[in-house]
Amino acid sequence: MKKHLRSGNFYLGLAIVMMAILFYSSSQTYQQQSQIGLLEKLLHSQPFKESLSKISFDYAGSEVSIASQGYFSFIEFFIRKLAHFGTYFILGASFFLGFIPRSKIYFFTGLLSWLAAAGYAGLDEFHQMLTGGRTPLFQDVALDAVGALTGVFIVALFRFFFRRKK
Repeated sequence: MKKHLRSGNFYLGLAIVMMAILFYSSSQTYQQQSQIGLLEKLLHSQPFKESLSKISFDYAGSEVSIASQGYFSFIEFFIRKLAHFGTYFILGASFFLGFIPRSKIYFFTGLLSWLAAAGYAGLDEFHQMLTGGRTPLFQDVALDAVGALTGVFIVALFRFFFRRKK
């Protein structure tokens, strides 16, 4: 297993798995992905509703608040955006860890990894445009790109400092 980690093949495989998950997710309509029913069961007492009611902002031309969306849709919005950030964090980090044994140049590998993940984010939103009941958003591509950049940056930083200690 250690040989696969050092060669980067495991991480490239992880990136491919993540891309497949994202592709499948983009193939589903909003209704198929909705977790509002589950949230209603889990958070039936609507914890922190009073505090969260003070939060209101604009995202892609729509107001995001409990007043405009309701408690459970508001919570689901943050779960969805965290999923965007998190999946592309993993994708960017996986690309970096998969490419770095082949390049050894941190800046080039980081840039290539980020561009690959951000490019896939754009293709993913295009795929959503072709899927009924979905709305492709540039803001989601930007969020995905920030997630990927954060993943690349953190992994590169850890590798750089741990390699220096050895």
